[in-house]
Amino acid sequence: MSDDVEIRRTLSEPAARQLANATKTRAQWSGITPRWLVSFLPWTPVEAGIYRLNRVKEGAVLTDADVQCSPARDRDADLPETFVDYEDAPREYSLNAVTTVLDVQTRVSDLYSHPYDQIQEQLRLLIEKVKEKQENEILNNADYGLFANVDPRQIISTRTGAPTPDDLDELITKVWKEPAFFLAHPRAIAAFGRECTRRGVPPPTVTLFGAQFLTWRGLPLVPSDKLPVDEKGRSKILLLRTGEKRQGVIGLFQPGIPGEVAPSLSVRFMGINRKAIASYLISLYCSTAVLTHDALAVLEGVELDKYHDYKDTYAK
Repeated sequence: MSDDVEIRRTLSEPAARQLANATKTRAQWSGITPRWLVSFLPWTPVEAGIYRLNRVKEGAVLTDADVQCSPARDRDADLPETFVDYEDAPREYSLNAVTTVLDVQTRVSDLYSHPYDQIQEQLRLLIEKVKEKQENEILNNADYGLFANVDPRQIISTRTGAPTPDDLDELITKVWKEPAFFLAHPRAIAAFGRECTRRGVPPPTVTLFGAQFLTWRGLPLVPSDKLPVDEKGRSKILLLRTGEKRQGVIGLFQPGIPGEVAPSLSVRFMGINRKAIASYLISLYCSTAVLTHDALAVLEGVELDKYHDYKDTYAK
């Protein structure tokens, strides 16, 4: 070998990586959503997990003939006598539990909890999953879900299939006393935006909870992917009035439960079995109540991918 030949060798990148520390992220889950419905609903605390909804009997509302604005000229005339009757068997809502059990092998949590605690990470992700289930139950539960408690008088259908400003205006006529917000699948909101743009009336936006929302008539269109979409690509749009003072829709929860880590959400250690598996019980208690029948209305038959040709409509 010639003396003037220079041999150079460098440390390879794969070998160098063996001594390097990778920066790690927490486990990312695409199933986590903003859960705006839970944020927009007012929540009422209950005792013993029970909420009794007292209502006036249908047809028992006072008429103009029952009340006098001023006494008659004859001071001895009898005043009208009446009363407002209540339902004899008011509905009672019991809090439902959304629960799951976390099992962690103690060897895993002992040895592999740096930089992230394995138990805390598992609890964090399962709590997110429980909260996602909570929003789904608020909408779709067969007992207390919003869709199961819509009065038949408050159900309307779309005029053209695609959600239009006319459809949302019709919803407002059903919930005209201080409506709070629309609730729709993100694809339904996109379809409504397209229809507004086609009419030349693009909906304005508003900032709430640090996020942007489309609005119609000043009411935000709140997205939730928990609204069902059927096999034909059709969904529904809800309009809600909220709060006890407005006789609207409310969420129900019970504060101060054992192991509470958030309102009505508890995490309790259940022990370690003979196979060295530690178990944790995660429970979330909730329900909803529609205080009066006109606090909620639904638009059915919303076709998410249908385009309506307004040029043909106007030509007619």
